[in-house]
Amino acid sequence: MANWSDPRTGAASFAANAAGAQSGAYDAGLRSYMLSVYNRMTSAVLLTGIVALLFAWGGSESPAASVLINGGPLAWIVMLAPLGFVMALSFGANRMRESTMNLVFWGFAVVMGLSLSTIFLQYSGTSIAGAFFATSAAFAGLSLYGYTTKRDLAPFGTFLIMGVVGLIVASLINLFLQSGPLNLIISAIGVLLFAGLTAYDTQKIKSLYFQVAGTDVAGKTAIMGALQLYLDFINMFLFILRLFGSSRN
Repeated sequence: MANWSDPRTGAASFAANAAGAQSGAYDAGLRSYMLSVYNRMTSAVLLTGIVALLFAWGGSESPAASVLINGGPLAWIVMLAPLGFVMALSFGANRMRESTMNLVFWGFAVVMGLSLSTIFLQYSGTSIAGAFFATSAAFAGLSLYGYTTKRDLAPFGTFLIMGVVGLIVASLINLFLQSGPLNLIISAIGVLLFAGLTAYDTQKIKSLYFQVAGTDVAGKTAIMGALQLYLDFINMFLFILRLFGSSRN
């Protein structure tokens, strides 16, 4: 029987309680951190959707039709602006304040809405809504898997990133070929790649928390995590829409 007065027993009990308290604090901190990532990502997706809808309001008479469909220098600026924002966040994060990164992130969500507004001119509202809800359900399941699985998904990261690079090359080639079957293949592969990246990025964001918890860069990493998941969601949505969407006409 344990000796209640043995100081070693008390020390062991204290250490166990301290470890449990620390573990509980980490769990609470992780939940709060991941919630901030998901809230920011979800809000950005909604902001992008609202901006896209408003910019395309009016159909053929909308600003989207005037600027993006009819072409011109302004169309290229709108289409390439999101890439500029992503590069600014990716390569300038260390030099930016967290407040500046937040502004750039929300600016990115707005210009993405402008560049994606043409989907409301090309696809029916039913197709867009269907693709959005399908993407939301798939994203939730895949992100939950990435968050809860004990399997290390890091080995898949290189394969997935290389797949995205190949996908970009194939898409550029198909701009000239205009092949319908190739477009379907690219879209199907795109859905699978960004589905995998959703789980992979979620696990990576979770793992990164334990490296930055309590540091000054935790807020910045949350913003970058939201950006990664936002890009996974948007790309999966666009590929699903290309696969199953019906033309507006």
